[in-house]
Amino acid sequence: MSADQTAAPARPDGEPDGEPASGGPASQTPDSTVRLLSEPLDGTPEPLTERAQLAAAIEALAAAAGPVAVDAERASGYRYSQRAYLVQLRRAGAGTFLIDPVALPDLSGLNAAIADAEWILHAASQDLPCLAEVGLRPSRLFDTELVGRLLGSERVALGTMVEQYLHISLEKGHSAADWSTRPLPHDWLVYAALDVELLIELREVLLTELDRAGKLSWAEQECAAVLAAPLAPPRLDPWRRTSGIHGLRSRRQLAMVRALWEARDRLAARRDLAPGRTLPDSAIIAAVKASPRTEDALVALDVFGGPRQRRLAGYWFAALTEGRQLPEAELPLLSNSVPDPDTMPAQSRWRERDPAAAARLAACKEVVQQAAERHQVVSQNLLAGEVIRRLAWRSVDPLTEDAVRVRLAELGARPWQVDLVAGGLVGALATVPAETAD
Repeated sequence: MSADQTAAPARPDGEPDGEPASGGPASQTPDSTVRLLSEPLDGTPEPLTERAQLAAAIEALAAAAGPVAVDAERASGYRYSQRAYLVQLRRAGAGTFLIDPVALPDLSGLNAAIADAEWILHAASQDLPCLAEVGLRPSRLFDTELVGRLLGSERVALGTMVEQYLHISLEKGHSAADWSTRPLPHDWLVYAALDVELLIELREVLLTELDRAGKLSWAEQECAAVLAAPLAPPRLDPWRRTSGIHGLRSRRQLAMVRALWEARDRLAARRDLAPGRTLPDSAIIAAVKASPRTEDALVALDVFGGPRQRRLAGYWFAALTEGRQLPEAELPLLSNSVPDPDTMPAQSRWRERDPAAAARLAACKEVVQQAAERHQVVSQNLLAGEVIRRLAWRSVDPLTEDAVRVRLAELGARPWQVDLVAGGLVGALATVPAETAD
């Protein structure tokens, strides 16, 4: 990933893209004209569903050169799984390919064709897990959304960035579609193809901006961190995220929520339906609050009155009863506290629990915010909020810059981040409220 690897960016129609005004991104060019791109310039390809078609695509991609634009479409909100239902690839000299991973679930053969290429994704962390499920794993990565944040942009949707840096408006509108639908409508395929149509050109402009801002090494470190990040571990007690659960006050009620949530999760997984489409959170909370003693009383609740829920009334009532009859010793705690010295309370309780830590946190946030403004980068990308909180909660002993640097690295901060904030954070961590001083 270096600026000297790329040629001057050009618009898809071959017209050279004007050099942005010195000292600012391309979006600040005063006479830029935004034009609408409603169809891929080479046409919209049909999804590949046959092995012979995939073999031909692999051959074409292997014969081409340069980075590869990659995207994937899931069916979040419709299906239980987070699998890919469409994979899009584009490489200069090969064109765009739309691949149906339902018909072709093993795409690992593509890796050899593009193993030497840098993969360009937008919001890569969202797509890498589902790409890995079908056998696709990049060795190098360029994340256009992440780079936009490093360049100081708060609005980093793909359409926004293409308009800002390439002066082209994309025809969008199907991001929340049910991509498990078959056959996929033509306008959805247009949307999918446009998602990779301009990623290569966008990368070229962003590399120029990174070079101008002295942030190329930042982007390299951040993209490498995304690539190396392990899969997120399973959440502890995921049922506690049920919307509305904070209105419940007893352990018995929490046991009923857990039993209903787990019953819903089993059914949703078996049917491959999003849990909320199987039974909404509002129905779980309503059932727990009402605590009906019969199936008839359960279906009398408004949220259980539909035909689908009436058919499953026995299933839901059994789960509710299981939670209601759970032995006292097995009831969940009111909070899922874990005996871990690094466990932090909710930030709203810091002043009550540890005023000194609250003061350190405020001072650390101020240091990071000032550095973010000074270097024109989104503060969350300069140093993640979780890193700041953990640093402030236990502080560092001995409180030296070297020790702060070591602690930041332990918490996952990259070298460029450590270089920008470590010195300022030493002073912030020394902050102690007057009333708590010895």
